[in-house]
Amino acid sequence: MSNITKSQSIINSYSEFQEAVEKSGAEVVCHLESNGALRICINRPALHNAFNDHVIGLLIAAFDIAATNDQVRVVILQSEGKNFSAGADLNWMKSMAQLNLEENRQDAAELARLMHVIYACPKPVIARIQGASFGGALGLIACSDIAIATNNARFCLSEVKIGLVPAVISPYVSKAIGARAAQRYFITAEQFNADKALQLGLLHEVVNDESIDNVVNTIAETLVANGPQAVAAAKTLAHYVSDNAINDTTITYTTDLIAKIRVSSEGQEGLSAFLEKRKANWNKG
Repeated sequence: MSNITKSQSIINSYSEFQEAVEKSGAEVVCHLESNGALRICINRPALHNAFNDHVIGLLIAAFDIAATNDQVRVVILQSEGKNFSAGADLNWMKSMAQLNLEENRQDAAELARLMHVIYACPKPVIARIQGASFGGALGLIACSDIAIATNNARFCLSEVKIGLVPAVISPYVSKAIGARAAQRYFITAEQFNADKALQLGLLHEVVNDESIDNVVNTIAETLVANGPQAVAAAKTLAHYVSDNAINDTTITYTTDLIAKIRVSSEGQEGLSAFLEKRKANWNKG
């Protein structure tokens, strides 16, 4: 994991992103691996990877690139150091308290945009989590498709401790852990461990420190072996069916979707590859 901070940022053609990274002091570093896995790493270990407006902007840019670049097949969201993220940088929050209501609204909208670009990213997103995840960091985890944490990880929706609320991240966290659990942890700011996070549904798997990279890499390899368009459609499908009742509209949506997928070039290639007992053209492994 440590070599991520030494990697070249994403793809050289994205000069604006490169320039922004350099100006930020490489607070977000990206590296595209040969298998199509894009690692997006928050690189502020001395500040426990707390994010401010600059980091939020860089993360949005990185996920925008991931969404539109065909070379990217899966995103791994991770961080440098012993903690995943302390959430919002308190110095940044202090500066925002000096601004007026409209300026705060605009600032919060950027954090909301970050959460949504992760949640809606057409590429699958794996969150690799270690140590502490506080406040807004739980939003990053809840917006990801798959969340893997070490067994020493701990979590806290800590906003009410400093007189704030987990407003922007609340839809995603509530969807991940359920309304009843969200109600408890929003108002108590209790810390909970990885096993509890797994039980609540915030995490998919808890592993030891030595195993996490192998587990994350294995999941990434599994994802890149699947049809990229089908994966994007399946992600959208999962969001749709969880948000809508089972009714005529949902039934029409699902039947139309599978019909379109079956006649698509990727669907045709996948079925042919299966019947011919060969790898599909997107599977380079």
